[in-house]
Amino acid sequence: MKNNAQYYTKTAQIIHWLMAIIFIVAWLIGFYSGNFLSYETDGSFKGDVITLHKNIATTIIFLVVIRIFWRYTHPVPELPDSMSPSMKVMAHLGHLALYLILLALPITGCLFSWSAGHPAPVLYLFNIPRLIGENPQILSIVKPLHIYISWFAGFLVIGHILMALKHHFIDKDNVLKSMTRQK
Repeated sequence: MKNNAQYYTKTAQIIHWLMAIIFIVAWLIGFYSGNFLSYETDGSFKGDVITLHKNIATTIIFLVVIRIFWRYTHPVPELPDSMSPSMKVMAHLGHLALYLILLALPITGCLFSWSAGHPAPVLYLFNIPRLIGENPQILSIVKPLHIYISWFAGFLVIGHILMALKHHFIDKDNVLKSMTRQK
C-alpha cells in the first residue's frame, strides 16, 4: 500500500527498531556461543547462553509476521524521485530478502533445536510446539543451513544499515528519516 506519506507509522517504526535490536543481540549471542564457547570447557554456561539466544531469537518469528501484516495494511513512504527505477527495484528486492531471511533464520533455528532434542523457547514464557522430534539426519541438514543463513542475514542487515546511512549522509534524502521521525 502506497500513498504520499513521508514517514512510516509509529507502530511500523517501533516494530522495525525492536526487530533490529533483537536481531543484532540474538545474532551476536549466537556468534559468541558458536565460536567462542565449547561444551567441553564451558559446560552449562554454553547451554545457558544458547538458551538465552533461543529465547530472544524466537520472538523474531512473531514480530516479522506482525510487521508483514502491518506493512501491507498501512501506507509506506514513496522512495525518493532521485532513485533510478532499477535502484527502486533493488530496494524492494532487498526488503523482500530481509523479510524472507528473518523468517527463514528463526524457522531453521527451531528445526535445529527440535532435531537436536531441545525445545524452542520464547522469552522464557513458553515453548513453540515441536513440529519434529529428535532426528540426527534433519539436524545434519538444518544446523549448517541455520549457520549459513545467519551469516547471509548478518551481511544483509549490514548492507541495509549501510544503504540507510548512504541515503542519509550522501544522498541527503528522507529514507532514514522516514523510519526515525513522525510528522
